[in-house]
Amino acid sequence: MPDVKCSVANCEYWAQGNNCSANSIAIDIDQHAKADLSAEFAEDLGGHQDRASSAANTCCHTFKAKK
Repeated sequence: MPDVKCSVANCEYWAQGNNCSANSIAIDIDQHAKADLSAEFAEDLGGHQDRASSAANTCCHTFKAKK
């Protein structure tokens, strides 16, 4: 897996050096930011495909708050 950087320190997958330690990453467009994707659907993001005009229009569905 390539290096994935993340500055969200309260995420379960945040690792030293602002790295993401998740086994897989689920990214979607902001329009779907509030979608409730369970782990079983996160892999294919529910089967839909979209286009983002810039990185600012994307969001990470992999986030899981640390306990």
